[in-house]
Amino acid sequence: MKNILITGANGQLGSEFQELSKTHNNFTFQFCDSQTLDVTNKDALSEYGKTHKFDGIINCAAYTAVDKAEDEYEKALMVNATAIENLVALARQKNAYLIHISTDFVFDGKKNKPYTESDKPAPLSKYGLSKRAGEETALEYERTLVIRTSWLYSAFGKNFVHTMIRLGQEKESLGVVYDQTGTPTYARDMAMAILKIIEASSDKGTLATGMYHFSNEGVASWYDFAHAIMKHKKLKCKIKAIETHEYPLPATRPAYSVLNKNKIKKTYNLAIPHWHDSLIECLDKIDL
Repeated sequence: MKNILITGANGQLGSEFQELSKTHNNFTFQFCDSQTLDVTNKDALSEYGKTHKFDGIINCAAYTAVDKAEDEYEKALMVNATAIENLVALARQKNAYLIHISTDFVFDGKKNKPYTESDKPAPLSKYGLSKRAGEETALEYERTLVIRTSWLYSAFGKNFVHTMIRLGQEKESLGVVYDQTGTPTYARDMAMAILKIIEASSDKGTLATGMYHFSNEGVASWYDFAHAIMKHKKLKCKIKAIETHEYPLPATRPAYSVLNKNKIKKTYNLAIPHWHDSLIECLDKIDL
């Protein structure tokens, strides 16, 4: 179970897997990005399967431009849903397991306690709709594990952390919404958790499939997240708390999207770090 194909290898999560591969010699990784393996091309995936051996697929490929998806819904669907159909076909072809990454944006944010895997999805945006469609397609395959996460960031790629550092160097003050609540999640923690899941599953001989939630521990607003970034990097930019309506965006975000992680913690005996501790670890890797 430890010969793994990673799609979307140059994104945030895929890049973390590439880093971890240097120290996890008990795994054999095949890293593919959109240039080397187009997940929207079913024939290309089938041909890849004929010439490569792997026990499992971790799908890190995704269309993540939340606001652009409002105008590019077909493109978002192609990457976030149609491609999953293709990956399921590839997994069936190889009798491999599939680990697919989804998002808290499948919820409407109207709940006032952490969302569990059994809560009914109700996406507010086209991005959320495309990711929900991908979840449903992935779960049609009996060897699929879907992991929803939230507010993903990394030392690699484009994300909220890098944006805040850049703006913190450019601006004297910045308004950030305080009425959207969730949990920042360090992609490295998620990648490590997935590898632990695969190791545990290899020992048991089977993967506990279905839907799971993973994020760091704790709760924060985007304001809290931004404030912590500025403080640790000693940036003088003043963060002002604003309401969502003061910073209108094309896509509607869930006001509350904290994820309940009891299922994944109990099933795989995972200890998950607090978001602030992981943020500091990540920030220390980023030079100004």
